[in-house]
Amino acid sequence: MIGPDHFELDGAPHRVVAGALHYFRVHPDQWADRIHKARLMGLNTIETYVAWNAHSPRRGDFDTSAGLDLGRFLDLVAAEGMHAIVRPGPYICAEWDGGGLPGWLFDDPAVGVRRSEPLYLAAVDEFLERVYEVVVPRQIDHGGPVVLVQIENEYGAYGDDSGYLRHLVDLTRASGVVVPLTTVDQPTDEMLAAGSLPELHKTGSFGSRAEERLATLRRHQPTGPLMCSEFWDGWFDHWGEHHHTTPVEEAARELDALLTAGASVNIYMFHGGTNFGFTNGANHKGTYQSHVTSYDYDAPLDEAGWPTDKFFAFREVIARHLPVPDELPARRSPSPVLSTTFDRSVRLVDVVGDLGTRPAVGGDLGVGASGWTATEDVPTMDALGSYRGFALHRVDLPAGDEPRVLSFAGVRDRAVVSVDGRRVGVLQRDQHERAITVPPGRVLEVLVEDQGRVNYGVRIGEAKGLVGPALLDGAALTGWRSTPLDLGAVVATLSGDATQSGGATQSGGAAQSGGATQSGGAAGASSGSASDSAVTTLDGPVFAHATVTLDEPADLFLDTRSWGKGVAFVNGFALGRYWTRGPQHTLYVPGEQLRAGENDLVVFETGAAAAPVVSFVADPDLGHTEQ
Repeated sequence: MIGPDHFELDGAPHRVVAGALHYFRVHPDQWADRIHKARLMGLNTIETYVAWNAHSPRRGDFDTSAGLDLGRFLDLVAAEGMHAIVRPGPYICAEWDGGGLPGWLFDDPAVGVRRSEPLYLAAVDEFLERVYEVVVPRQIDHGGPVVLVQIENEYGAYGDDSGYLRHLVDLTRASGVVVPLTTVDQPTDEMLAAGSLPELHKTGSFGSRAEERLATLRRHQPTGPLMCSEFWDGWFDHWGEHHHTTPVEEAARELDALLTAGASVNIYMFHGGTNFGFTNGANHKGTYQSHVTSYDYDAPLDEAGWPTDKFFAFREVIARHLPVPDELPARRSPSPVLSTTFDRSVRLVDVVGDLGTRPAVGGDLGVGASGWTATEDVPTMDALGSYRGFALHRVDLPAGDEPRVLSFAGVRDRAVVSVDGRRVGVLQRDQHERAITVPPGRVLEVLVEDQGRVNYGVRIGEAKGLVGPALLDGAALTGWRSTPLDLGAVVATLSGDATQSGGATQSGGAAQSGGATQSGGAAGASSGSASDSAVTTLDGPVFAHATVTLDEPADLFLDTRSWGKGVAFVNGFALGRYWTRGPQHTLYVPGEQLRAGENDLVVFETGAAAAPVVSFVADPDLGHTEQ
């Protein structure tokens, strides 16, 4: 409970020393290890968001299988003798796709965003009721680990609809949540005033100037425990930028200042994990910036779950204020170094085939499993019912012998333009590109990639894909045929096995794991038209397969420096995006997704690979820093 000066547990003052660990960013077979290491650093609590769009890729769904088993995660926290903080949003930010808000939520343009709008609130209620079915029986009052639940997330930076916050509180209490409810905002007068209600306990989010920011928080909340519930010990990365780090000594000094002031803290992040599949978000502050696949965050545990110098520095700081266990975790040793070649490839155009004809490779393959949609005007991905990944569009070009200018009202977020099967060029949102010259030809094809939905600010909820009108030399270009791409079906076929392996669950356009069988006709399909000799070039859009043989499973780091831009899959599990622009140049491969013997690697390359080789390196390469 919340006392006059402290949190109280069993009638005694209690300090919360927590660390953020998002279960949906970590392979479920690794949860127990990461939680145990949190306790070894001196933490007594684990904090996690709940990602709505991961659990509910379609309205009415609430998936708690495999890597989305929130109940099992909380039970593991309890088994380690630790407490838990749950932050179910519904908006979470977190550099996660759409800030956790599902794309389908905005199919009706009347839906409001993070405010008292009936359509929005009805969907939110459905989600939170399912979350609280998991959380309520695991509260500390019921013998479980959950000690705090957060309402919304940094709401003062977005709005000031107190009625909306009141609705969330009422639903939370009516669902049976009895533990204290909190809010978090950056400690400015405006945000703290707008982002909470009088009966909610305010906490702050910051990474520096602790004494000053705690003082601001105290002005807005004269009694009760002080808490920084997001102590930023690192930062996230965008494609095309440097890799962000925070000096160990600086971060440790700020943590010590917080604890010396008597405050409770949640370290964001303790272990960041990975934006597997297509789950990364994006920022847009004048220019669209997509987050990278790694969510290492320069945290005390690195992306692969090993302690860093920051871990031991933080442990030393915590030990000045609270007891810490004697046990120390081991440091990371180099991962196995391996190399092989791609053994077969197939072009996207051969997978899809001509409209109305049988595709050249392995039947339908499920690539357009939902079918081709015919529309006069070019549709967005959302209009196709697809909220992550890729979509393919085709249109017949008018007769003509001269190059012409193709333009769209918007490109969200990257479009590979081809004419009669030959790549013409790329339109990229982050370069503000919307027009390209195309040569004469018969069929125009546009492969569009959603590079992550904006997770912060006013652009939350915007549709993805191509935004019309589509114009050719200023005249409307109509008669489009479009389909989302089910990459998982192609991956399963190239791997010769339509059953996906592993345990972490991904949703929304990536291959489904955890034993799910791909739909859309992929099961048992042959890849007979694919090249079966060593692949010497990768000129995308193209799929390529390699076999990786291991004596035993182990964490690996896939080297992507010689490739262009695409997505990689191991044993049907979508590792995430790679891009030659960096900063990230390796992809983390959880050992739990691998097996002794042969493993299947499939990449979907949308650009061109400088050298189509497959290499696994000893150490991660997350890119250059400002230094």
